Amino acid sequence: MVIRQQQPAAGRWRRRSAVGRACIAALLGTALLCTPSIHPAAVSPAAIERTAGWTVPAAPSQDDDDSTSESTQAPNPLVLDSGGQVEDVQSWEQQRRPELLEAFQEHVYGQSLPAPEEVTFDDGGASGRSAKTVTINVTGPAGTASFTLRLFVPDSGTPKGTFLLIDHRGSVGDDAGSSSGYAPTAKILEAGYAFAALNAEEVAPDDAGSYRDGVINAFYPAGQDLPDDAGRTISAWAWGASRAMDYLETDPDIDPSKVAVIGHSRGGKAALWAGAQDTRIPVVISNNSGSTGAKLARRDDSGESISAITEQFPHWFPDTYRRYAGNAESLPVDQNQLLALIAPGRVVVGSATDDGNADPQGEFLSYLGAAPVYELYGLGDTGLTSQSWPPTENKQFRGPGMSYHLRSGSHGLEEADWDVYLGGDLFER
Repeated sequence: MVIRQQQPAAGRWRRRSAVGRACIAALLGTALLCTPSIHPAAVSPAAIERTAGWTVPAAPSQDDDDSTSESTQAPNPLVLDSGGQVEDVQSWEQQRRPELLEAFQEHVYGQSLPAPEEVTFDDGGASGRSAKTVTINVTGPAGTASFTLRLFVPDSGTPKGTFLLIDHRGSVGDDAGSSSGYAPTAKILEAGYAFAALNAEEVAPDDAGSYRDGVINAFYPAGQDLPDDAGRTISAWAWGASRAMDYLETDPDIDPSKVAVIGHSRGGKAALWAGAQDTRIPVVISNNSGSTGAKLARRDDSGESISAITEQFPHWFPDTYRRYAGNAESLPVDQNQLLALIAPGRVVVGSATDDGNADPQGEFLSYLGAAPVYELYGLGDTGLTSQSWPPTENKQFRGPGMSYHLRSGSHGLEEADWDVYLGGDLFER
């Protein structure tokens, strides 16, 4: 069966909370103030002074010899470019959020591909619901491209939700009974969830010489250099996740209001960028995403630096991002603001104790630094019992809109991480 969709709709605030809607109603219709409830574990106004720059507290432990552990300076997500303060949801959504999206496109991830002129979905005539291999075909001004989305649904009952993996390894096959720490298909289905895997290698090959050969060349003539500010591989993967959402909205077995986009490492960077842009995505999971993912960029001397990531992976980000190599302090944005762009959708950050390259402390601080925006929606409870580093290992911390855990061990998406995500009630407040 082929499903044809013309010009996919722009993102919608499907994920907006009831509290957020009440806030907007109050702002627009009455003189009543909407005051979000503040949990003691949330980042409170007393802890964060709303100035152009603010300090995220990080109490060093006896085991922490990181020279940057005392504090990290980061931009306040609630300060407008004009210097004014964002005090309510309306100002955030209509003023500050667009400013930040534009800044991340200009300085970090590059300009995203536009919506395709046409997109079609071909499931090969699949008659059952348990396993589908869907080909997503897109048409741009310079040509056409296609890539694969695999979808697995529990044999019976309505799925509790769907995990959409940005599979940068291309390791998810057609067997619903397969299992690995990275992509435990059978485990996910047994837990009552559907599992979708986007073949990111088909969207944009993870190779400096051929990364354009997927969808990018459908929008830019193959014989011409890309503009310096055009998005590369990570941006293309995020765009592909949105096209996967286009399909999931058409599948009768899937509730598109309960989809969690998940990515590990480089896939986690793409998942965050997808969730920041596409407001249809209600849950975004970053697993060990590190530099240019969940890690604060201003901790450039901790973990992978901007210089290192742009030199080793020149095809991931636009040329414009390289100007900040060795000069992270001059970036006008930081990754806590990226996480904040997901609000009021749930942001989930998973780190690992021994993942030095990803800088788990930097991911923790970024998570804390996104809370002021969630606070606007009445969702500022981070779930953490303390803002001190390190938090308790192998424990899930869950608030109404934010979730975090620090797994013991090294870089990886493992069974222990999936246990947290599958048992985390991610689609509930």
